[in-house]
Amino acid sequence: MTIEIRELTPGFAGEVSGVDLTKPLTQDEAAAIDAGMDKLAVLVFHNQNITDEQQLAFSLNFGEIERPDRKSNITQDKDRRLRADMADVSNLNRDHKPLERNDRQRLFNLGNQLWHSDSSFRAMPAKYSLLSGRICPSEGGNTEFADMRAAYDALDLKTKAKIEKIICEHSLLFSRGSLGFDDDLTDDEKRGFAPVRQALVRIHPKSGRKSLYLSAHAGRIVDWPTPEARIFLRDLNEHATQRQFVYAHQWRAGDLVMWDNRQTMHRARPFEDTTEVRDMRRTTIAGEAMTTEQPVAA
Repeated sequence: MTIEIRELTPGFAGEVSGVDLTKPLTQDEAAAIDAGMDKLAVLVFHNQNITDEQQLAFSLNFGEIERPDRKSNITQDKDRRLRADMADVSNLNRDHKPLERNDRQRLFNLGNQLWHSDSSFRAMPAKYSLLSGRICPSEGGNTEFADMRAAYDALDLKTKAKIEKIICEHSLLFSRGSLGFDDDLTDDEKRGFAPVRQALVRIHPKSGRKSLYLSAHAGRIVDWPTPEARIFLRDLNEHATQRQFVYAHQWRAGDLVMWDNRQTMHRARPFEDTTEVRDMRRTTIAGEAMTTEQPVAA
């Protein structure tokens, strides 16, 4: 079979056919998928009923696996449902039952419904994310993706010049605090969620194309008064998530969706999570460079 990629929206998000993710990729197949990611930033693979081991093997074609740590979540090792090198993006406890409404982990995970970029709260943020849909709810639970390249391109020249060298601070303290969760964090968790600095404008290492680097985790702009920074970032987020920049993925069991965190934001949409099951398992490809050390934008 030959890999083919059909664009789902012009220049953003593509549907991949001609590949079986239960089997090892050839070098040509891996290169074709990587090229598709560079061009479209989101790729959808249907009917891929893979195991955790097969998902990890597929992911390793694109870099090293980023392992969850204390900067990523509040889940204790004893409470993990999945192996340590996979992120559990489900509504399930260790016994594979839906989390109770007031469960601390459920409330923390509601932050996934905010627009964000995975691991922007790490000094070296993630490259790719690969999310496998094992069990999907009967209604809701979609994932929406925003094209941050197109959002940057649509800015006026004055705004582009203004944001060129802006550095933001990203932290789970801010995104979860915006939902009122900050009072429930322990001192140790707060230390682990200390802010990191990220450039507001990113440059893709292959194409040289610029994109906005926004996230619900971004709560401050270095050397700006906090209220001014937050209203400015809110305006940018509203601009970047207009419908013309967004692809909405409606999950079905066996889907795998892969996206480039350097060029997109995403968010989960709600569903009846105390009664229905949404079993999603994510592998994350570690970043290769700090955004504050990227080539100077020109």
